[in-house]
Amino acid sequence: MRITQRVKKILDWYESDNPGSKASLARILMEGKLGGTGKLVILPVDQGFEHGPARSFAPNPAAYDPHYHFQLAIDAGLSAYAAPLGMLEAGADTFAGSIPLILKMNSSNSLATSKDQAVTASVSDALRLGCSAIGFTIYPGSEYAFDQMEELRDLADEAKASGLAVVTWSYPRGPNLDKKAETAVDICAYAAHMAALMGAHIIKVKPPTAEIGLEAARKSYDGVDISTMAKRVEHVMQASFAGKRIVVFSGGEAKDLEGLFAEVRGLRDGGANGSIIGRNTFQRPKADALAMLAKIIEIYQGKA
Repeated sequence: MRITQRVKKILDWYESDNPGSKASLARILMEGKLGGTGKLVILPVDQGFEHGPARSFAPNPAAYDPHYHFQLAIDAGLSAYAAPLGMLEAGADTFAGSIPLILKMNSSNSLATSKDQAVTASVSDALRLGCSAIGFTIYPGSEYAFDQMEELRDLADEAKASGLAVVTWSYPRGPNLDKKAETAVDICAYAAHMAALMGAHIIKVKPPTAEIGLEAARKSYDGVDISTMAKRVEHVMQASFAGKRIVVFSGGEAKDLEGLFAEVRGLRDGGANGSIIGRNTFQRPKADALAMLAKIIEIYQGKA
């Protein structure tokens, strides 16, 4: 596998990692149409757990089939495909070695009342399925955040020792955060920083808004330009060890294409490493999804 100078520089940021986990991270960074650029577009399909099958797949019934998502990620030239255990098992043999896989190791569901996630897979599962990384969600602000962080610490240690990379979904939520606060720029930056402190190789957060969610932080933002998406993303990257950690941003709820493309341009201009887009991808007919992903890739390439 060819390694570009840009990817070598990124790998140098992870000074404590062994060659195995660096090689796994390099595989993701070198895959697909953005391979070697330091930019990523990843397809995550854990929404069946989180929202239920009909809410996730009824808009595009072909997406009920696990093979659909493997093939979509491959055909689009994406960097990786992330999903829970059963989804990856359902296509692991057919698509072995075709695209880097990220095993999503914990999940919530819409029937639950608590802001917690169950651990639903193991590092040995990730190795058995040929994954390049594990994925794990923490909810900073939740009553269960400390337990989740301890679970992540143990799993990340085992994953790194086994030569895997670690991807952390860091989604603030809990009794002290309303919906606006969950995506406020200070809270997003705080969430990204926590994931970096937990040892994540790749951090997933939501695109930040201009809200300030933590009153105690408001004064700290005097003089900090958060007027545009690009400036807010620049701040989130700054909070991620001065940009020395890979940060990708979610696509969120389904939105119109122009709104999505404008958001991605803001992410790019702020120095984001890329996007991890689920529902906005697989809820569209395949041809439309491929066209949309091609445009997003062009945006990160600076062509659109």
